[in-house]
Amino acid sequence: MAELSFYIGVIGNVISVLVFLSPVETFWRIVKRRSTEEYECLPYICTLMSCSLWTYYGIVTPGEYLVSTVNGFGALAESIYVLIFLFFVPKPRLLNTVLVVLALNVIFPVIAIVGTRTAFGDAKMRSNSMGFICATLNIIMYGSPLSAIKTVVTTKSVKYMPFWLSFFLFLNGAIWGFYALLLHDVFLLVPNGMGFLLGTIQLLIYAFYRNAKPNVEDEEEVLTPSQPLLS
Repeated sequence: MAELSFYIGVIGNVISVLVFLSPVETFWRIVKRRSTEEYECLPYICTLMSCSLWTYYGIVTPGEYLVSTVNGFGALAESIYVLIFLFFVPKPRLLNTVLVVLALNVIFPVIAIVGTRTAFGDAKMRSNSMGFICATLNIIMYGSPLSAIKTVVTTKSVKYMPFWLSFFLFLNGAIWGFYALLLHDVFLLVPNGMGFLLGTIQLLIYAFYRNAKPNVEDEEEVLTPSQPLLS
């Protein structure tokens, strides 16, 4: 069983790397056009926060080194995406985006790590408390691409809902959910089970609107500065 879980974990690492690399095409487009247009930063901010804390969880939890290594890579990749987004985001949205990044990628992780180390002297309790926090954040990470649903429904276009991100999140939830079952790790099982479900929903939405005729007027309205600064 231990050998099987190791190989499943390796497969999970490969899929997770694909998850982290899936936005490369999107950010290459952003760099070429020198604008984030209406792409959402929230999925990348949430993923960076999740990866940072999962890396810490993997470090302080015995036998979870596969979790720490892949999430360490993820934290690096997502940091690059967030920095690119901040560089090219339109000025009206810049302040709000910076505030969200500071709150979720700096302040919250510091509070979570320092808080658990201060509140719990026992290593097992620290690990469990961090696992609970990470599990909650993972559910948010898996659901974050759903923030683009309003735009998809309004414009009848999946232009701003990247397919590969949703697909690999779905696949990632499935394989890590199976890995968690083998290790009986509830902190990995619950969020990745939810990730599998949320990923399925995202793919169904994508399939429904993939061939729909875009509503040009609504798309222009969505792209105007009158919309919320950070959806």
